[in-house]
Amino acid sequence: MAEYSPGLAGVIAGESAISRIDFDSNKLIVRGYDLVDLTDKASFEEVAWLILYGDLPTQAQLDELNATLTAERELPPQVSAILREAPPTTHPMALLRTAVSALGTTDPEAKDISKEATLRKSVRLLAKAPTMIATGHRHAQGLEPLAPDPKLSHAANLLYMILGEKPTASAVAAMNVSLILYAEHGFNASTFAARVVASTLADLHSAITAGIGALAGPLHGGANEAAMEMFIDIGAPENARDYVLDRLAGKQKIMGFGHREYKTGDSRVPVMKTVGRRLAEEASETKWADIADAVEKVLDEEKGIFPNVDTPCAYAYYTLGIAIPLFTPIFVASRITGWAAHIIEQQEGNRILRPNHIYTGPEGKVFRPLAER
Repeated sequence: MAEYSPGLAGVIAGESAISRIDFDSNKLIVRGYDLVDLTDKASFEEVAWLILYGDLPTQAQLDELNATLTAERELPPQVSAILREAPPTTHPMALLRTAVSALGTTDPEAKDISKEATLRKSVRLLAKAPTMIATGHRHAQGLEPLAPDPKLSHAANLLYMILGEKPTASAVAAMNVSLILYAEHGFNASTFAARVVASTLADLHSAITAGIGALAGPLHGGANEAAMEMFIDIGAPENARDYVLDRLAGKQKIMGFGHREYKTGDSRVPVMKTVGRRLAEEASETKWADIADAVEKVLDEEKGIFPNVDTPCAYAYYTLGIAIPLFTPIFVASRITGWAAHIIEQQEGNRILRPNHIYTGPEGKVFRPLAER
C-alpha cells in the first residue's frame, strides 16, 4: 500500500517547467528567473508573458500583449448584468467566481482546449479580471463602474477602476510589484485544484473557476484579508504581544504568517515590505506596517514563524485605500497567469489526477426495509 500523507505534504504530484522554490537560497524561480529580481526590472505584463509563453517578451511581443489587453478589457453585457444584479452583500470572490464562469459561456473559443486557443483565452481573461473586480465592487457600493482607460497598464487600470481616480506613480509601482509576486507559486492548493479540473480535459474557464474557489479559503488566498482584519483588531503596535500570545495559547492560527514551503522565511516578503513601508510613509500612516512588524517580532521570538507575502500585501493594499474584501480578488487578477500556464502544461502531457484514499467508514451493514428503521 502507498504511504499516506495528510494534506499531500511532501507528495510529488507531477512535473512542471513553470516554477520551483530553491530551498538552498530560498528563492522562487519562475521560468528560470528569480521572481523577486524581476520586481524592479519588469512590468507585470512582461512577467505574465514569461509565465504564459516561457520567456520574457521582445518589444514586439510586449506590444502585442498590451494591445490585446487593451482591446479585451471591456465586459460582455451578460457578465456586466450579473455583476450589476448581484446582492451587494455578495463577497467579491464569490462574485468573481460566478463572473468568470459566466464569461466562459460568452467566449467564442470556450470549448477549444488546444494550447493556442487556451493562450488566447487566458489573455482575454487576464484583461477582463480587473474590470470584473472593479465593476462588481462599484455596483455593491452604489457607484457607477468606470470604463478601463486604454492608456493605463494592468496595475494602473486595476487601481483606477476600483478607486475612481488616476493612481500615483508610487501606487502603480506598488501594485505592479504585488502582482508580480502573486503571479505564480507552484503546486499550491488553488493551482492544484485548477490542474485537477484541467486533467479531465475541461475548458479553461472551468479550471480557473475551481482555482478561484480554492483561493477564496482563508488558509490560502483569503489570508491577506484575515491578516488585515487582525491588524485592525490589534489596533496599535504595543497591543501585538498580548494579542499574539492569547491566540497562540488558544491554538489559533495567525493569518499571514508561516508557510508550508518556506521554513526560514518567504523570499517575496522583503521587497513587498519595502514597498508597503514606502507607501505608509508617503501616506503618513505607518501604523499598520508597525503592527505587522510587532506581530512578526513576537512570532519570531515565540515560534520562529515568519510572515508570508500576504502580510505586506495586506497593509500595502489597505494603505492604497482598497477595501479588504478586494484583496483576494486582486490576487486572482495576478494568479490567472500562473493558473493558465499550469492548465496548459497539465493538458499537454495529461494523465487524469485521481489519487486513492484510505476508507475509514463502517463495514458489514445489513439493509433493513424502511418500515423497520
